Amino acid sequence: MNMFQAVKSVFLKYFEFKGRAGRSEYWYFVLFNLIVFGILIAIGGFPGKGHRNILLSIYCLATLCPSMALRWRRLHDIGKSGLWWFVSLIPGIGSWIFLYWAAQPGEIGPNPYGPDPEIPDQREDIIG
Repeated sequence: MNMFQAVKSVFLKYFEFKGRAGRSEYWYFVLFNLIVFGILIAIGGFPGKGHRNILLSIYCLATLCPSMALRWRRLHDIGKSGLWWFVSLIPGIGSWIFLYWAAQPGEIGPNPYGPDPEIPDQREDIIG
């Protein structure tokens, strides 16, 4: 999966909390978000200190649900319930725990949450 396919997949599954998301889908979307954030900050300045970056605010609101759904599906890929997403809300270490989980390889083959997203024959949606 390349970056275009990953971003397309995430936005097509805007409210989809079922299924699995492979590492490539997750990390390409993270990279895409970093690029977009950089561009929007360059255009509108850093938020805070009197600046209001309305474009960045709109983008953050527009990607809130698909980002959360993607993280939920990423946890499914490693065999964890999506409810483990709430661990990332623990101050200090929660983000580090989720980062560790996001970097783990997914379970090979189907698991209780769906088919393996890294095997093209098992993917539910063909994104071309």
